Amino acid sequence: MQSRKRDYMTENRVRSDGKEERISEFEEEDILKPGERIDDLERNGYHIIQNPGKFCFGMDAVLLSGFAKAFAGEQVLDLGTGTGIVPILMEAKTGASHLTGLEIQPESADMARRSVQLNRLEEKITILEGDLKEASKLFSQASLDVVTVNPPYMASGGGLKNPESAKAIARHEILCTLRDVVRESAKVLKSGGRFYMVHRPYRLVEQIELLKEYRLEPKRMKFVHPYVDREANMVLIEAVKDGGSQMTVEAPVIVFDENGKYTKQITETYGY
Repeated sequence: MQSRKRDYMTENRVRSDGKEERISEFEEEDILKPGERIDDLERNGYHIIQNPGKFCFGMDAVLLSGFAKAFAGEQVLDLGTGTGIVPILMEAKTGASHLTGLEIQPESADMARRSVQLNRLEEKITILEGDLKEASKLFSQASLDVVTVNPPYMASGGGLKNPESAKAIARHEILCTLRDVVRESAKVLKSGGRFYMVHRPYRLVEQIELLKEYRLEPKRMKFVHPYVDREANMVLIEAVKDGGSQMTVEAPVIVFDENGKYTKQITETYGY
């Protein structure tokens, strides 16, 4: 990578508190490590550091950040935050007073911290390195308003070429299980607190059973279809701790149109 200075954000930006600030230049060689790049999130002038050779965020994280709600004064925890995409997008879209990302992989946590620094969000977002299976020991129990999670979808099994790789850990239940995710979320949420998750529909029965076991009552559900004539490949779920039993299944999300381009729903509602 050539040594050069690049101004990633050249315009004045209005912060969430209404104050305007100028984003200073960063020297690329100082903030990036080998193999990394800076991607434009097209939201509030925010950018994110990623390593395409390791793992990059996908549509599931974008949809989760748009589905989750956080209101003024609320405290949000994102479990398994990876490179911090969900807290950064939620800071841009919601009124949350503070967001914390918890990530077990040191390299991903480091990238997330540098992305927070790049966007001048140190006062709004904190990145912690730690195991989500220990979340209830790292955070006070019944202390948070919102938990978000984009957990590994696939149960761990044979056939993994490198179970220690960042991609394998993000996709397979190597370091945590769905039960770990639900149990710890329930412990740190206040009564009435909200849990948001994106997962695969083929495990939906298991998801609902676990949520109800830990007093997280499913309240909203939205299926995601890659095309209008394809079956859903993702499901978004909102659950409320100690909530009532009524649930709403919302209109689905269709990601691509017949020409293989993002639908208006994606570009307008989710800003992607």
